[in-house]
Amino acid sequence: MSMHLNWKVKTWDELSLEAFYRIAQLRIDVFVIEQDCPYQDLDGKDQQSVHLWAEGEGGEVLAYLRIVAPGVSYPQVAIGRVISSSKMRGTGLGIELMKRGIEAVNQQYGDVAIKLSAQQYLIKFYEKFGFQTVGEGYLEDDIPHIAMIRKGAL
Repeated sequence: MSMHLNWKVKTWDELSLEAFYRIAQLRIDVFVIEQDCPYQDLDGKDQQSVHLWAEGEGGEVLAYLRIVAPGVSYPQVAIGRVISSSKMRGTGLGIELMKRGIEAVNQQYGDVAIKLSAQQYLIKFYEKFGFQTVGEGYLEDDIPHIAMIRKGAL
């Protein structure tokens, strides 16, 4: 990837309004508009999350995920809102994002289990990082999902 990216990891209290605005913009662009899925993106969990994202020149958010504290979404630490901007797909940015996400979990919590709710077409993508499907698939906002867990050493 020739473009220079600036990676950031921040807690809710460290986030600027401007950064969160740009993050929310990307989340809504992809999850609500592109996937044609009206849902409540601002779910009250951002405040208990660590936010990881890549900015391009000019501060545009090109990829993002959040690490949700244990006990908020699941008993385990969760990774959610995994997203990359449409113009960055196929560049390997999503792989870099997940690697950095797992590293950030390990720095914050140690080598713990991580849970996520995967859109089913992305199962193979998450399996590359050691996630395994758990239980049956389900519909979340009319999109087929499945729970996946990456086991940790702790």
